[in-house]
Amino acid sequence: MNSGKYVFAQLLQFINKYEFEKCVKRYNGDYRFRNFNCWNQFIQLFFGQLTSRNSLRDIATCLKAHRSKLYHLGFSGYVNQSSLSRANERRDWRIFGDFGQYLIDQVRPLYNSSPIPNVNLDNEVFALDSTTISLSLMLFNWAPGKYSKGAIKIHTLLDLRGSIPSFILVSDGKYHDSNILDLLIPVPHAIYLMDKAYVDFQALYRINTCEAFFVTRAKSNISYDIVEENFNIDKTTGLRSDKIIVLNGISLKNYIQNLLD
Repeated sequence: MNSGKYVFAQLLQFINKYEFEKCVKRYNGDYRFRNFNCWNQFIQLFFGQLTSRNSLRDIATCLKAHRSKLYHLGFSGYVNQSSLSRANERRDWRIFGDFGQYLIDQVRPLYNSSPIPNVNLDNEVFALDSTTISLSLMLFNWAPGKYSKGAIKIHTLLDLRGSIPSFILVSDGKYHDSNILDLLIPVPHAIYLMDKAYVDFQALYRINTCEAFFVTRAKSNISYDIVEENFNIDKTTGLRSDKIIVLNGISLKNYIQNLLD
């Protein structure tokens, strides 16, 4: 722990406390909190993340065992898991959301020239997906999921240069994946990779009009006609076919025409 405390203190020096305090002030985060302010809450959670603690109790127990070293770690003092839990519950999440976005904006430019494994492209490349975490509806009645169960979804847009999240949204379990496309601001010339859960023609058309590109999987029941096919492809690259298609269906054609108008 003696050497570990110096490593943690050095890592903490990379965190811009001035920018963090700007986020705290923006949402009045330290109002009526004297002994356990937002900064101390943040570094306790930061410590838990770096040391792979499994719970708030685990964080509190670990720090309690080294109370004599907390000052050198950067903590103002020890708090139990109840105080940490109340702070997580009552404080505005936007403090940490805004600061997280600030950190992402600082880090992403460092990886602008980083190569993407097995991909030779100069474009920005993003992968979009979601993961579902099951919850108890008795404790989290604000997060309904499927089949009368509780759940939240974490929607993540990952920048493949450096594998850095550029956008994260936490929703309830019933939030459809494709709705996230309405919240994204497409980057011109960027490529967005997603699965068939994101097939929303209006949203995909908006990506196209922003001069960005998308790669997705077609649904099994999609109806289309092949207009043109290129047979001169190198299948050793993994490309199976190259076709230009036109989607079928009167209602679909009218829908697309309305978008164009």
